[in-house]
Amino acid sequence: MAGLIPVVIFAVFIIFSLFKILPEWERGVILRFGRVIGVKGPGFILLIPMVDRLIRIDTRTITMDIQPQDIITKDNVSMKVNAVVYFRVTDPEMAITQIEDYYFATTQLSQTTLRSVLGQYEMDDLLSNRDTINQALQEILDKSTEPWGIKVSLVEVKHIDLPKEMQRAMAKEAEAERERRAKVINAQGELQRSEALADASKMLASSPSALQLAYLQTLSELSGEGTKTVILPIPLDMIKPFMNKDS
Repeated sequence: MAGLIPVVIFAVFIIFSLFKILPEWERGVILRFGRVIGVKGPGFILLIPMVDRLIRIDTRTITMDIQPQDIITKDNVSMKVNAVVYFRVTDPEMAITQIEDYYFATTQLSQTTLRSVLGQYEMDDLLSNRDTINQALQEILDKSTEPWGIKVSLVEVKHIDLPKEMQRAMAKEAEAERERRAKVINAQGELQRSEALADASKMLASSPSALQLAYLQTLSELSGEGTKTVILPIPLDMIKPFMNKDS
């Protein structure tokens, strides 16, 4: 009876080595005596125990965070930049046979590409043209990883960490720009106001009746404010008709 226990254990081992089940997002690269004989999955897979070897490959999109890299821009500004890369395995056989560790290789390639590409731009371009830079990074990484069976679908620059002195300089520049715009807007308002007053004065000068109506309107507004005593000069044009009548 005791001699049957090793046999049962060996049989269970053979059974578990014979059958494999892969989920929908996995593919299995089959090696037979060290040679690739194909890619199988998902679902049920039959293997030859101690002859076949199964290497599982996840075909879902992988999100890889690139650690902050020291960048020197084209205009000699030092900064730290990090990014995120989205990629997936499109050819499991190439991902196994063409590169030792596709994840590590993609990580290292992303870091070096990030430093080299961003170093070709000036600081202002890095801050304002992120879409163009992301597209350039994606195209370079996708072309480089294609022989490995890897598809880089998206690259996004996440954060740009500027030096403290550069942040203060940019804050001062932004404040000066806001003050300049405020002064320009104020000057434009004064110009429009002076033009409106000039047009109004020309209109009143050409029409004595309009001047009289404006004068009466001013008196009406002052009387509504509760002022007790108001001394205003009476325009000569308003009393001319009476002077002519008495004469």
